[in-house]
Amino acid sequence: MGQQFDHISEKNRQFIEAQKLFFVGTATDDSRVNISPKGMDSLRVLGPNRVIWLNVTGSGNESAAHVQFNPRMTLMFAAFEGKPNILRLYGKAKVIHPRAAEWPSLYPHFNPIAGARQIFDLQVELVQNSCGMAVPLFDYQGDRDLLKNWAERKGEAGIASYWEEKNQTTIDGLATNILAAD
Repeated sequence: MGQQFDHISEKNRQFIEAQKLFFVGTATDDSRVNISPKGMDSLRVLGPNRVIWLNVTGSGNESAAHVQFNPRMTLMFAAFEGKPNILRLYGKAKVIHPRAAEWPSLYPHFNPIAGARQIFDLQVELVQNSCGMAVPLFDYQGDRDLLKNWAERKGEAGIASYWEEKNQTTIDGLATNILAAD
């Protein structure tokens, strides 16, 4: 039986911090729904109603555009080992680019990583647990270094060129504002 809470409890925080993978869901009122897997030790719980996560350069940039038009965001965590559990965080998110005033105070929460392009600041309004008894068991073997290595080889100038070429609009043609001036 599912449970709902208005904040992240200590037990839920510990569960979140133990996960190696989480999923992000966003959409505007009329865009495609985007669901992305995230890893790389890129999420921090800052309080009972606040989570930040670091987004690195990738082939798409859907979430960044979506939250600028409609700030709703859902994060989902699933236990792939141990006791079954699914945890969802529902809330309103803000996208923070490296040029933003908040970046210098938030980025130090993470280990520096090449290709870091945004931080999402999620104000959590609802926390929901559900059983997760149908989620299969998987063994964690380690993180993949492919994206990190790719970004390091590209360097800052190469990443900026990639953003210009591949990350300025969503699949629905929405502007991500990755290169816009604040």
